[in-house]
Amino acid sequence: MYHTRRQYLRHIGGAGSVLIAGLAGCTGGSAPDDGPNGTPPSGTDGMNDSGGTRPEGTGGPGVSLVSTDEDPDFPVQPSVEIVRDTATEAHPPRLRTTLTNTGDEPVSVGEGRAVHFEYVTDDWGLLTLLPVDDTEYPADADCWRLTEGIATTEEYRTFELDAGGSSSRLVDLYATPDADGCLPVGEYRFESTIAVVGDDTEPQSSATWGFSVSLE
Repeated sequence: MYHTRRQYLRHIGGAGSVLIAGLAGCTGGSAPDDGPNGTPPSGTDGMNDSGGTRPEGTGGPGVSLVSTDEDPDFPVQPSVEIVRDTATEAHPPRLRTTLTNTGDEPVSVGEGRAVHFEYVTDDWGLLTLLPVDDTEYPADADCWRLTEGIATTEEYRTFELDAGGSSSRLVDLYATPDADGCLPVGEYRFESTIAVVGDDTEPQSSATWGFSVSLE
């Protein structure tokens, strides 16, 4: 069961936004004007383009896990894996994030969505990870590029992990409205903060962790 504090609106991906009712997310920071290496990855014109970067029989690029940060010196250990590596006309690529409590005592973790990289945007602001649920996100057909930004009600949520217990979530990979075309090829880094919180939901300790993926 979630516990929450602080509630307000936050916009994800572009100036025009649509409110997704019932969602409460914590996003990664807005992309800087210049990306991590000064030059953003090159975009693609559309999902139906042909070329060596797109697997045959699919509508879009394949995603692979390039690197993950070292395990933090922290009782909660994060991990990520690719569940569905290619975009097709039917679905975008999909990842699974997992948190495991390696300690001997239960811990409360926050923020509840950010720790699972839900609504977190990459450093360039071109890709975002959205939770898998019954929501139909506003995306171009067969393209998986959001046509509008998403406004979410942001709450600081927490949940408890038993000693030795794990929590896993599925997230789908979408291009933001700022992307050039559909899912753009290139390498992208996602980063979020994991906090162990007290009964008042105030962070007691935290660690930053992230990973990089490649679309090609």
